Amino acid sequence: MEPADESVDVAIIGGGMVGASLAEMLAPLGLRVALIEAQPVESTAQPSFDARTTALSNGTRRILETMGLWDSLAAAATPIRSIHISERGRFGRAVIDAREQGLPAMGYVLPNRALGHELWRRLRSRAGTRILSPATVEGVTATGGAGRVAVRQGDRSSTVEARLIVAADGANSLVRTGAGVGLARRDYEQTAIVTSVSPGKFHDHVAYERFTTDGPIALLPLADGRCAVVLTLDPVAAQAALALPDADFLALIQERFGWRLGAFSTLGRRDAYPLALTEAQENVAPRTVLIGSAAQGLHPIAGQGFNLALRDAATLADVIADAATGPSPDVGAAEVLERYAAWRERDRRVLISFTDGLVRLFAAGIGPLRFARSLGLLAFDVSPAAKAAMSGLSRGFAGAQPRLARGLPLRAETP
Repeated sequence: MEPADESVDVAIIGGGMVGASLAEMLAPLGLRVALIEAQPVESTAQPSFDARTTALSNGTRRILETMGLWDSLAAAATPIRSIHISERGRFGRAVIDAREQGLPAMGYVLPNRALGHELWRRLRSRAGTRILSPATVEGVTATGGAGRVAVRQGDRSSTVEARLIVAADGANSLVRTGAGVGLARRDYEQTAIVTSVSPGKFHDHVAYERFTTDGPIALLPLADGRCAVVLTLDPVAAQAALALPDADFLALIQERFGWRLGAFSTLGRRDAYPLALTEAQENVAPRTVLIGSAAQGLHPIAGQGFNLALRDAATLADVIADAATGPSPDVGAAEVLERYAAWRERDRRVLISFTDGLVRLFAAGIGPLRFARSLGLLAFDVSPAAKAAMSGLSRGFAGAQPRLARGLPLRAETP
């Protein structure tokens, strides 16, 4: 085999919010890290820099605080003080208030662009992080001692050899396919349309989840008084909705959500995303680990996709830190990846089952089931124990937490 053009400890494929977060987590460890991203840095074609927003749990905030990122992000983040859950045309509703749960907020809404910009600003100054962007991955192979990534930048081809290859390249992961890992996929036959509106009344830092017979609609508070909107429709209805003039689309949102926040105006850009539950059959393979959407894709009904993905990254960084300081350092050894897979199993299983269960519960249109849902929401609203259990989603992690989630650095940086 010909020698590689470059040799690193960890090659991260995908420089979105998850891959870039992992690279920043690893930066203090003194490892050689290559971050390979297809889009030019800060291109709006990269989801880390588009107009969407992401709901952050308190557990995610804790990780970002430990990484030293939160102080730079706080001004752009909008706290969610309470969550209001209801079903259109039914009597049931429930409200979860952060103060009642002893929390400063149930979570935060952050523009993707704010987190992406801060991550890449830091990564550019990291001496041990080699950034290849824009760069196309043309192939990935793994042998007993290392993995290899074939990379093209413009008219130049090169090979990067790595002890560990991390697939952070999204739902259509080339790395996952190259590693021979299968993907289980169930199409929800729904499309999410993401946009923003200006409500007639101030949102008062309330996040709304409203279920309708045509799919859920969520409104999340934004810093400037606007609300981010996630409208879920069947694919045919979604295509029709995307073609509507702005005034008619605003009327559609109004009809689905109601008038609790007054009249909506000032519609933002509309983007559509097909929804499916995806789950890699394994999240590790020889010299390879899958994180984020490459490992699992969730329905946005509970707003937990990025939070779960960041927990993947934080756990992997913890495992890598231990392996890098062990007696025989090899961050991609089979026992290292086995430890990661075992550690992530419970948290992934719990959240995937919870999110999928919500979709199934509120998709049921049979009269008795809808009535039972309304009773369930009323019972939930008067049950402190149930609300406390739900607020556990905001804290994150089912099972042991890695160091970054406990406020502990992986290793102090060398002065």
